[in-house]
Amino acid sequence: MARFFVANDHAGLGLKAPVVQHLLANQHEVIDLGTNTTASCDYPEFARQVAAKVSAGEGLGILICGTGQGMAMAANRVPGVRAAVCADTFSAAATRLHNDANVLCLGERVVGVGLALAIVDAFVNARFEGGRHARRIALFDPPREQH
Repeated sequence: MARFFVANDHAGLGLKAPVVQHLLANQHEVIDLGTNTTASCDYPEFARQVAAKVSAGEGLGILICGTGQGMAMAANRVPGVRAAVCADTFSAAATRLHNDANVLCLGERVVGVGLALAIVDAFVNARFEGGRHARRIALFDPPREQH
């Protein structure tokens, strides 16, 4: 099974517990990087923690905030991270199949628990197809200048 780094801000706290329980029930390893309170906090800090682990190749990530958008924007600033906001199962599978997404972002204010768990399953069960998609993913990051 897979290792997941999961984090949220105050607006995503309510959705995190069912997502974590679902991953654990499906034999995945889960490392919770917070927050565990409804006190207002800065989502970029949590997104960066997860993104750093994912960028280092330590596992996949799941980030939860009110819409998923802020977490995705912050996580995608980290090289090697391909964070996708998903509110349906088709997008969750397609972003893994075609975009090699390695971080799933969910919005607690957008999806209910049942749909969120179905989205997680679609994300987890899809595998990158490679081929023509790999060439396109390689274009995400510009080549580094050689000195």
